[in-house]
Amino acid sequence: MFNFFSKKPKDGGKLFFSTDIHSHVVPGIDDGSPSLERSVELVGKMKGWGLEKLIVTPHVTQDTFENTPEIISEAYGALRSGLDEAGIAIETDYSAEYRIDEMFVEQLEAGQVRRLHGDFLLVENSYIQEPYNIDEILFQISMKGFRPILAHPERYMYYYDKTERYDELHGKGILFQVNLLSLAGYYGKEPKKIAEMLIDKGYVDFLGTDLHRRAHTEMIDKYLTTKDYRRHRESLEGRIMNDELRGVSPK
Repeated sequence: MFNFFSKKPKDGGKLFFSTDIHSHVVPGIDDGSPSLERSVELVGKMKGWGLEKLIVTPHVTQDTFENTPEIISEAYGALRSGLDEAGIAIETDYSAEYRIDEMFVEQLEAGQVRRLHGDFLLVENSYIQEPYNIDEILFQISMKGFRPILAHPERYMYYYDKTERYDELHGKGILFQVNLLSLAGYYGKEPKKIAEMLIDKGYVDFLGTDLHRRAHTEMIDKYLTTKDYRRHRESLEGRIMNDELRGVSPK
């Protein structure tokens, strides 16, 4: 007898895009992977989801993760060597997730930021409050020739009671990257609700794993077999820009 309840949805376990633009799998330089061995394990899992290219993005945050271009480059080189040694054939590149703070402004002015691909640059807000000068800094980013992508806007609680701020930011050309983990409910009900609101508004330009640890891979594994995932895929397939960031990018 067939057990219909045990059947997995079609394409269960696979993503509908092949390029991830946000993860913390560079070993040992932020709150993500603590070791090369764990990084290789996490990347192997990501490849299993159908990802063919990873642009890895360690934190650059004043007073917490003050990563310089040299620190990131060296750690990324170790990751790439580890993947090659393990026989994991996946295209990789690196940039960073830049916290909008004084250190970022200094690096931006000094030409020490590394774009994701083309003219894209991944930035994030503080989780405590919106930077008082965010509009000015976003303008500076644009004047330097970058297109800013705001990481996980659905996670900034100070926007929850003034959702018009999403309209203002996106209306100014700020691109939004929503976390798969938010859509999976990993961070709670409210981030998921806001992420789905952004989908409905047509404001989700990129998805990202924001992968840090095994618990994240386990949550995404579960999410990829759910009705929620199929519904989100139906809404976003053909609309997000992830796979435009393929191939070699001029730096």
